[in-house]
Amino acid sequence: MSAEPFSTPPGPVMEVSVPVGRPAELLLAGEIGAEALRELEERLSAPPLREAQEWLVDMSRVTRIDLACAYALLRAATLRPVPATLTIRGARRAVQRTLHHAGLDTVAVTEER
Repeated sequence: MSAEPFSTPPGPVMEVSVPVGRPAELLLAGEIGAEALRELEERLSAPPLREAQEWLVDMSRVTRIDLACAYALLRAATLRPVPATLTIRGARRAVQRTLHHAGLDTVAVTEER
């Protein structure tokens, strides 16, 4: 069993940053379950992400994502006047399967860990 490079937080973590001259970044960590859906939707619809044309979603520390949360990410990126360019970074295989079931793999570039 290999050691994880980072510890996983006990609850969901959702942080947004908009570095100058780079894509908006959404860091997700922990278990992103149905109870986190409302907070995720609020973060996705807030100006930093809503106004950005490129998103980088760091999922390297996500242990599980609920299908409803994956759909929320898909809706936020695509149901805009101009869809955001979306890059998913570091998602584990189980998380990638959920993203695939939501259809995110058809609109996002996935970068391995």
